[in-house]
Amino acid sequence: MTSLKSVTREGKQTKSVLNQLRNEGNIPAVVYGYGAENTSVHVVEKDFVKVIREVGRNGVIELEVDSQPVKVMVSDYQVNPLKNQITHIDFLAINMKAELTVDVTVTLTGEAAGAAEGGVVQQPLYTVSVTATPDEIPETIEVDVTSLNIGDTISVADLRTGRNFTINNEDDETVVSVVPPTVEAEEGDETEAVEGEAAENTEATEENSEEKSE
Repeated sequence: MTSLKSVTREGKQTKSVLNQLRNEGNIPAVVYGYGAENTSVHVVEKDFVKVIREVGRNGVIELEVDSQPVKVMVSDYQVNPLKNQITHIDFLAINMKAELTVDVTVTLTGEAAGAAEGGVVQQPLYTVSVTATPDEIPETIEVDVTSLNIGDTISVADLRTGRNFTINNEDDETVVSVVPPTVEAEEGDETEAVEGEAAENTEATEENSEEKSE
């Protein structure tokens, strides 16, 4: 299991103290949850980024808190978009035998057969809600679209077989589909027809005006 060291934060946590930690390459954080007291800590930013790349957003981390290993997951984190910097992390201490419910990303793999015929691949569902013990939560759910032709659809029901976790979404929710490229063309034809009709009406109005003026 991937481990990460933390340092307990003591004393008054003023804004200037927190900013100093960030300027030194650390991220303020808090640990809470199963079997853990609410503890303020900080972790080295580069170490945290490395760990997340290894285990993924829903991965289990062995966090060293006061020299004691605590199994945690990242419950939440805040980012400063201007500096592209993680400013705070919530670590949730977990019971490895108890199920959790988290959002898991859906990743499409392959190239749909229908795309080669002009079809458009649409993915209306980018994440699904999953319930599982921490060690069974997938980093991502891969969906192979290679065999999809125009008009084919993959729904949530198609993702349930052979899983060690429960997907909480409704069966009929569409994950991905390949639609024909005729919608835009039809809209374009309708627009041209409306514009043509408007132009004809304008010409007719101008002709009537000219006749009246004569």
